[in-house]
Amino acid sequence: MCPTVIKSRVASIAYDQPEEIMQIRTSSKTSTAAAMLLLQACGGGGGGSSSLPPPVVMPPPEPPAIEIESVFSALSFERPVALLQAPGDDSRWFVVEQGGVVRTFANDPATDKASVFVDISAVVTSGGETGLLGMAFDPDFRASGEVYLSYTGNPGRVLTSVIARYRSIDGGATLDPASEEILLQVVQDFGNHNGGNIAFGPDGFLYVGLGDGGSGNDPNDRAQDTSNLLGAMLRIDVNGGSPYAIPAGNPFAGNAPCTQGSGGAPCPEIFAYGLRNPWRWSFDRFTGVLWLGDVGQADWEEVDVIEAGGNYGWRIREGAHCNDNIQPNCDNTGLTDPVWEYDHSQGQSITGGVVYRGRSIAGLSGFYLFGDFVSGRIWALPVDGSAAATEVMDSGLSVSAFAQDIASEAYIVDYSGGLYRIIASP
Repeated sequence: MCPTVIKSRVASIAYDQPEEIMQIRTSSKTSTAAAMLLLQACGGGGGGSSSLPPPVVMPPPEPPAIEIESVFSALSFERPVALLQAPGDDSRWFVVEQGGVVRTFANDPATDKASVFVDISAVVTSGGETGLLGMAFDPDFRASGEVYLSYTGNPGRVLTSVIARYRSIDGGATLDPASEEILLQVVQDFGNHNGGNIAFGPDGFLYVGLGDGGSGNDPNDRAQDTSNLLGAMLRIDVNGGSPYAIPAGNPFAGNAPCTQGSGGAPCPEIFAYGLRNPWRWSFDRFTGVLWLGDVGQADWEEVDVIEAGGNYGWRIREGAHCNDNIQPNCDNTGLTDPVWEYDHSQGQSITGGVVYRGRSIAGLSGFYLFGDFVSGRIWALPVDGSAAATEVMDSGLSVSAFAQDIASEAYIVDYSGGLYRIIASP
């Protein structure tokens, strides 16, 4: 018996709102081609009659009802921007505070004490969008004691994005601030759009998200300039060289590294580019796909799936729309569409999230959860492209980050100081 062809809502969904309110921009070429091949193999699509029954159109998947609950409510943090656990260790949590401190506490609902894991506030420039913005544990942290931090500093009185490695000298209990080893420095043009998230991918390489350097409309055209590291997703091998090596699969591998942020040729650190401000992003723990929320300018917020060599369009486009301030009738050739976008009636600053792979919420696995810092809304988007994003709650929070524990359950960080777990509605 031939499989049933299910028509994807990615390309065909109709909305209650006007089209300009929210659009899905995922390309349907792959699903369309697969459907045509399936029809041909099963005798469909021809001019003759068929003995097959008419196809059954199945409804698209819908996310289950969810809500949030406060966790570790006896604790409060100062401008938290990230929450994470060390690899293979669910005994404690770490909270990154924008001012330059990382705090740690026991994974105990009743805990009322958090201690300092590391304090680098002396070298961090913080305020607005600047500060300590990201943290990544070495995948072999138990043995190496190494952790990577992403922050903005002011060496030479110039605002600079810094990626640095730190080591523990007490068995992983804390990091030694004096152990700092700077791997990469990128001078910022202005005080905003710093990106800042860092994470190790399933390939073992360190990924670094950098914004376009700030101001409006990327005045120095950094995101389209591959000889500069701004406005790009970087990928480096922190264990293969000094200060790092270039993975062979990077699109410009072979060129001289841009350790100070720019060079005379396309920078080999670049994995993908054309990004405005990739504030938060994560890897799907099941597939390894990199999902990213790119903060928009005047009109559109977007979700991207990041692939090697991809050009995601900024400043030529905002979302999937020509940037009227730069190119009103832009050429889309070679640009990668977002897989989802929403306009500023829904929110004004996307916070990239996580693909849920936990077990406590039936029916949620395979949905990408993301939110908006300004509106507090949370959406769920099926990663297989079978349906549109669904708004699942209005959290009322200033959502600065999403997080996952060792078991892949999902959490939300509120910039006002609280932590929340996503749970199934009763």
